[in-house]
Parts: sequence; structure tokens; C-alpha cells
Amino acid sequence: MERPKVFIGVAWPYANSAIHLGHVAGSLLPPDIFSRYHRMRGHQVLMVSGSDQHGTPVTVRAEKDNQTPEQVAERYHLINKKAIEDLGIEFSMFTKTHTPNHVSVVHDVFLRLMEKGHLEQRQTLQYYCPKCVKFLPDRYVEGKCSKCGNESSRSDQCDKCGTTFEVGEISDPVCITCHSRPEMKETEHYFFKLTDFDEPLLHYVQGSEHWRSNVQLFTQNWLESGLKDRPITRDMSWGVPVPLPNTEGKVIYVWFEAVIGYLSASKEWAQSIGRPDAWKDYWMDPEVKSYYFLGKDNIPFHTIIWPSILMGYGGLNLPYDVPANEFLTFKGEKLSKSKGPSIDIPSILDLFEADLVRYYLTVNMPEGKDADFSWEDFETKVNNELVATLGNYFHRVLSFTHKNFHEVPSLPEGIEAEEGQVRDAIAQALVEVETYISACQFKKGLKAIMDLAQFGNRFFDAVKPWSLLKTDRAKCGGVLNLNLRIVQALAVLGHPFMPFSSQRLWGFLGNDGTIGEGSWDWVTKDLNVGSPLPEPKPLFKKVEIDREESLFAAYEALDLRVGLVEEVCDHPNADKLMVLKVDIGRPIQLVAGLKNYYTKEQLTGKKVVVITNLQPAKLRGVESQGMVLAAESGDLVKVLTPSGPAEPGDRVTSGLSPISKVLTFQEFQAFILRVGTVLNDQEADLGHVIKADTSSLTKGTQAAFFLPKEGAETALPLFTEKKVSIGVDGELDNGAKVR
Repeated sequence: MERPKVFIGVAWPYANSAIHLGHVAGSLLPPDIFSRYHRMRGHQVLMVSGSDQHGTPVTVRAEKDNQTPEQVAERYHLINKKAIEDLGIEFSMFTKTHTPNHVSVVHDVFLRLMEKGHLEQRQTLQYYCPKCVKFLPDRYVEGKCSKCGNESSRSDQCDKCGTTFEVGEISDPVCITCHSRPEMKETEHYFFKLTDFDEPLLHYVQGSEHWRSNVQLFTQNWLESGLKDRPITRDMSWGVPVPLPNTEGKVIYVWFEAVIGYLSASKEWAQSIGRPDAWKDYWMDPEVKSYYFLGKDNIPFHTIIWPSILMGYGGLNLPYDVPANEFLTFKGEKLSKSKGPSIDIPSILDLFEADLVRYYLTVNMPEGKDADFSWEDFETKVNNELVATLGNYFHRVLSFTHKNFHEVPSLPEGIEAEEGQVRDAIAQALVEVETYISACQFKKGLKAIMDLAQFGNRFFDAVKPWSLLKTDRAKCGGVLNLNLRIVQALAVLGHPFMPFSSQRLWGFLGNDGTIGEGSWDWVTKDLNVGSPLPEPKPLFKKVEIDREESLFAAYEALDLRVGLVEEVCDHPNADKLMVLKVDIGRPIQLVAGLKNYYTKEQLTGKKVVVITNLQPAKLRGVESQGMVLAAESGDLVKVLTPSGPAEPGDRVTSGLSPISKVLTFQEFQAFILRVGTVLNDQEADLGHVIKADTSSLTKGTQAAFFLPKEGAETALPLFTEKKVSIGVDGELDNGAKVR
């Protein structure tokens, strides 16, 4: 009998920055668990993905880094490929979209749809920036989401609520390059006639009752709101060119092109194994089930658009299941490369072993609703669950057996009752893990494993091998044999979730070989009685996290605002002081020691950063209701200022939630703020190189940072709520102090 086949498509991460925890929890770890399980069952699995190298996220990053899109795309492809491998995530093929193979397959799909009448050339209005003198792709335009009110929504889709927009539907659009308002201008593009597939899509979705409720709801809402034909070409140079004459300067829209990557990657895999037609086994056999793993913002592209493309092309399998996850958030905000907080994988793997990360992201996986990440929760779950329950059980059994027997002991007669308990517990765990992983319910699958570990701990305590060792050595060896059976079952059952530690555990049991393809039956495999046991070592160690909350908690007490200096006059009683009237969303008065560094004319009309929760103080007889932040380097003093558009009253933050507290001047002086130059999206130079999430900042520019202590290796950049970074009003030495 031929082994069953499973196709797994994994959402393609943009090659514009390092992947973060949200990518892993949302769309990278779930398919790896699923794939490992099926391969262990002996099933044939084709799992593909790659770097989405085209589109505006890459060009925006390239402009910031003063590099070509290809340079940026290749750099992050390599960074992310390594991060994925370091996490133990195994693909049959992890490729990229900027390849001749991908271009060829996209062209084939485009031309087939054109031939069958599903594409149509039309005049259309697009955003055009007269100041930049070019048409603006979606990510070059931001505005206000009409549904949730998000004021920094992309023009094609709101990252906050998932609503998609046609051109012109977003409120208050602005060009992200020059910050002027774009106009609507007519251009010619090819449209995918999504309306051709109204009926077949409805029939397809109605037959997918096994989909998760969030996927069903999202898809039904799309269908009920009415399908619209969508443009699949755009005016830009970076991407897959349109395979038709007279289309210079136009490329195929990345949303259309990227999903075709599942097919092009499958064909590339077939070529790589020397069987060019092998991809057909997974795409043309109706018995093969296709699973697509992604985040919820990608749902309509995989339940509406990709199925429509496949229907239009003909002869290829539609997605069987689309187990989309919700978002992993940090303090309630979506983890994001371009906006909001981001905890990148290369950095977290510098601190923690991959299986610790895999464990936590599985137990905290956002399967049915958004899940919030915190360092405190990470520490608690790793230490109190993984280490205290699973790791502790392993070490108790292995160390006691090794110390007193040095080998796998035999199972004597007379302990049939205990043997039955163990056999039943393992059988129950096996059924539950199989059921849950098959249904893509990975949190429940891991819980079933932890339940077996808890049973093991109780069983070990109940049989008391330390007592039996003194009275009945043979029975002691027997109950240890039963405990080793539980450990062995846990090693195999846990392999899809924590492959590195499971393999080490397998070796501690005196076993040879590698847990992998075809090894699922090893859950109930006989022990190698008499096999020497190597000296065990703890698989997991407790973690102590120098958490961001503790490192930077004090900075939550700072209430910083953008202020517009409206009026400046000399202080009546001090030669070096000025009195400023500043708009921070409300008028306030400040006294600033800037007279030696700025003229009144230079300060008037300037946007500055103001700490607004200082205790009001009288300076030489004039009340000051806050303080302007400025950086000092030698004889130079420069005020902090937003690097882009900002309004009076905009909050300046480091990504932490502010608390209400009035500070004394002495308390404020304890804060460490410095100026530094952005080196890349993970580092800045503050007189020494520090780690910081600078992915939203422009390489080579100076910005203001918080440090938890002098000489710290980690810092947080300052930016407004609209993600405008805070810089200085001129060039200063790196490490310049802010006061």
C-alpha cells in the first residue's frame, strides 16, 4: 500500500527584516510540528515555503538602507533561512521568489488565466504622488482605517483589524516618502476577474466545515460583502515582470505572485531531487490533502484568492485546510517588522535553546484567539512546566536508574498491575496526541504529553524505587523499567514539538538511531534491556530573564510628548535661560537653558520633545511646567526632535505602556538617555555597539535611546505613537547624553 501524501504550504515571510516570534507562533512552528508528526507516521510530506523577496516591504527597506532591493532581499533571505534552521524547522524546500524558476511558473499561471479569459486589461485610478513624480504602490500610502480607526493603516490592508481596501478607500492618505497627500491618477492594469468564481467559491467554502471558526467567519464575511475583481499588476520595477508586450515598468502584484510560490517551490523541489514531475504527485492526486499555515491577516488570500487562481488554472488541488492562527501580541500590540514591537528570532536564539522557544510558543500558540507574549510568562512556563514537570521527571528516572543499575533493568513477574497502569497511560496519551495533531490543535497535543509526564511523576512517587532498592532489587528494577517506558514514550511523542531535546533523551535511554521518518511506533517500542545507560544530564535548565519589563520599567514613568514651540522670550532674571510657550496638545510654559545654543528665531516653530510629568518648579521666579529634552556633546547642545511628521501632543514612547506618576527632577536625572547612530535593524552605535530593535529606523541616522544602565548591551529607541523616530536637531557624537 502506498504511503499517504500530505502537502504543506507555509506563508512566505517578507525578506525585509529578521523574522520574529509572531511569525514562528503564527505560521512557522505549527506546520513543522504537523510535518514532523506525519513523517514519523511514515507519510510522504512535501512542505514548502521561502522568502517573499518582491513587493514594497523590500523596496521600502532598501530605500532606508541605501541598497538595492535585491541586496536587501538576499541579505534577509539568508538571515531568515538560518534562523528557521536554527529553530529546527525543516522544509522540503525553502526557496525565494527572485528566481528564474519562480518567474517562469508565475508567467505560466498568468498566461493560462489570460488565455481562459480570467484576466482583463482595464483603466484604473491609482495613487500618484506629484511631489515624488510616481505612482505609489500600496505600502507607500498610509491613512486611517475606516473600520477600526487605525491611523497608520496601509492603503491595501489594515494590519490591526485585517480589513482590505481598494485604491481610494482609505481615509486621509499620505505618501510615506514625502508625507504629502497623493492624488488619484488613471493608469492601465490587468485585473483578475474574481467575480468569475462566485459560485464555485461558495460551493468550495460550504464544503469546508472542518476549517477553524475564525477562518470560516473571515471567509464568509468576504463572500457576503461581494467579490470584486482585483488588479494584479502595478507600476514599479522590482518584481516579476508582466509577460506581455508594451508592459514596461509594470510588475505582477506581490499578493498574486507570492501564493503561486507554493507551486513554484514544489516544482523546484522536484527538480532538486532529479524527478521533475514529482510535484504532480502532490498537486494532481485528488487523494492528497493540502494544508496551508498562515496568520489571520492572510486568510482571504488562501481561502478566496488562491483557490480562485487554482480553479482558473485548472487541474490542481485546492487547499483542504487553512489552519490560520491569530496574532501573537506584546503588551496587547501585534508583533510586527515594520510597526510596533518585534522580538526577532536570531536575537532570542542567542539567549535560549530552540526547544525552550518552541515549547513556550506552542503552549502560548494563538490558535483560537490572540495570545500575549511576556518575558515573565516565558520564564514562568519554562521553569514551572517544562523544567519542573517534564525535565524533572526525566532526570529523576534516568539519574536514579543510572546510579543504581547502570543499564536498562529487566521487567520481572509480579508487577502486572503497575505495568497495566503504565500501558494504559501511554495508550491514552498516544491517542490524544494523534487526534490533536491531526486536527492541527497543537496546544492540546502538547498538553496531552505534559499530562503523561505528570502521570509519570506521580507513578514514580507511588512505586518508591528508593525504598524497593533496599528490600527488593528485582522489583525496583522492574518499576524503573516501567518508568523508562514512559520516558521513551515521551521522547517520541514530544519529538514534533521539541526535536533537539527529544533526540538527546533518546540517547540517554541507551537507544541508537534518530527519531524521524517512520519512528512513530517507537512510542511503544520494547526497551533495550541490558543496554548500558550513559550518564544523564539535565535536558532543560531554569531560565533567569533580565526582562525588558525589569530593565526598562522605570522608563514607563516618563510621559514624553511632541511639543511645538510657539513663542520664545528671554528670562527676566537669568542671562542663560529662555521662557518658551509650547503646545503639547495644550499650552504649557517651560523654562529652558538654551540661550547659549539657540536664538529665539531658531526655536520658534520647532518641534521638540517635552517631559510633561515633572513636578512644576519655579526657576529664578518663573514657573516651568516641564522640560525640553536636549543632547549634549562637548560644547554642542541640540534639542531632540521628531524625524518625520508629528503633531503637538503626540506621545513619545519606547514601546512600553506609560504609567501615571509625577517625577521630581532628581528622579528624572536617574534615567539614562543617549544619542546613537543606527547600524542595521538590530544594532546601534551609542559609543559602543548595543542591541536594539531598529528595524523601523533608517540606517545611518541618529536617534535617541533609553538604556537600563551605563554600559548596557540593550537599548530601546524613542519614537512617536505613529512610529516616527526621535532624532536630534543636528549631528552629535554617538553616546551624547540627553538631559
